[in-house]
Amino acid sequence: MEMREASPAHFLIKIESFSLLQKCGIDKYETKEFDVGEYKWRLIIYPNGDYISVYLATADKGALRVSKEVNVVFSIFLFNQISNIYLSSLGITRRFHALKSEWGFSKFISKKILCDPSKGYLVNDNCVFGAEVCVLNTTHAAIECLSLKNVDIPYKHEWVIYNNVFSVIYMWSSEEFEAGGYKCVHPANTQWFSASVNNSGWLSFIEFASFNDPTKGFTANKRCLLDIEISVEAVAQ
Repeated sequence: MEMREASPAHFLIKIESFSLLQKCGIDKYETKEFDVGEYKWRLIIYPNGDYISVYLATADKGALRVSKEVNVVFSIFLFNQISNIYLSSLGITRRFHALKSEWGFSKFISKKILCDPSKGYLVNDNCVFGAEVCVLNTTHAAIECLSLKNVDIPYKHEWVIYNNVFSVIYMWSSEEFEAGGYKCVHPANTQWFSASVNNSGWLSFIEFASFNDPTKGFTANKRCLLDIEISVEAVAQ
């Protein structure tokens, strides 16, 4: 709990003749609705017992289908009429949905403290509760998923290059092949691939003279064979 001077931004309720709630057998009071973030809310106050319980609840449960949820940061307030400041719960974040449509505090303040005139919360049998609600908009949130994979057997691909193109083509690209659910063209060393970095390799993998030297064994029958292995170890989405 904390104290602050500013009034709650969204809702205030004044209860007059608070002591009559118990006398009249009112164990639960639901306030009128108030609108925040395209949703309707209300406070639910349980005035009897050793502690005063206060909850924030969605007033229109039909707006929250089973498959829909809304994340909310909210605070509950109680006005101190002597010091002219508010006792406030620290803002808490909760997820409201069809199966859980109210959150709050079962022990917001003890009945003994509330009813003590020197504390300032109940004056002339009147008290004031309040609420402040911030609905978190998740529709524009950036979401990323990093999926790590335990690769035992890498993906393999063979690429045949024929000798008659060695002297006339500056760069060769293999046909597309699939590795780990992704289309690749002659991939290379360990590297993160993204929209801005979509290729990787070595500028000087082997000297062209050595590559073309038949005694080296890299080419045979006017062709060479490149074996490519790819292990997709992690995917960030």
